[in-house]
Amino acid sequence: MTVRSRGCADHGGRAMVRPMERSCRSWGEFAAAEPEMAEAGRRLFTQFGPGLAFLATVGSDLRPRLHPITIALAAEELYAFITPGPKLDDLRRGGAYALHAFLPDEVEEEFMIAGYAVRGEPRERDAALAAYHVASVPDDHVLMRFVLDRALHAAYRHRGDWPPTYRRWSAASTSPVEA
Repeated sequence: MTVRSRGCADHGGRAMVRPMERSCRSWGEFAAAEPEMAEAGRRLFTQFGPGLAFLATVGSDLRPRLHPITIALAAEELYAFITPGPKLDDLRRGGAYALHAFLPDEVEEEFMIAGYAVRGEPRERDAALAAYHVASVPDDHVLMRFVLDRALHAAYRHRGDWPPTYRRWSAASTSPVEA
C-alpha cells in the first residue's frame, strides 16, 4: 500500500515532506479569518496555564498515535518543542497532525485543528521560547511550527447536551461553516 503525504504549498518548503497543492494557514491567518473560533481555541488550549493539547500523528506502520504535549501560541504562530522519539519521527516522516485541546472541567466544549507540521526556523526560536515563558530548552528539542488546513469547535449548552453546535473552518474556504 502506498500512502502519499500531503504538505502545505505556501509555507516555504520547510515541511518534512515535499509540499503538494494543499494550502495551509498560520495560526495568525486563521485567527484573522475566524477570530471568535481562534479565541475559543486559545482559551481551551491555555485553560490550565500553559498550552496543552493531545497531538495525533500517524506512525510508520500507519497506525494512529496520541501524545500529550505542551504548545506555545505566539502572536502569529503555533509552536511546540518536540523531543526525539516517535512523535518527532512521525512529524518528520509525514508532517500530518491533529491537535485537540483538553476538555474543560465545567462544561463540554471541544476544539481541534489539523494540518501539517514544519520545522521552525532558527529565527523563530526566540518567539517560541517567549511564548513558552522559558529562557531555553535542551538542545535536542526540535522546534516545530504547526500550520492549519482545518479547525473544528464544538459547543454544548451543558454537560450531556446533544447535539453540540459545530463550527468548522477550512483553509480552502474563506468562512466557517456552522452545522
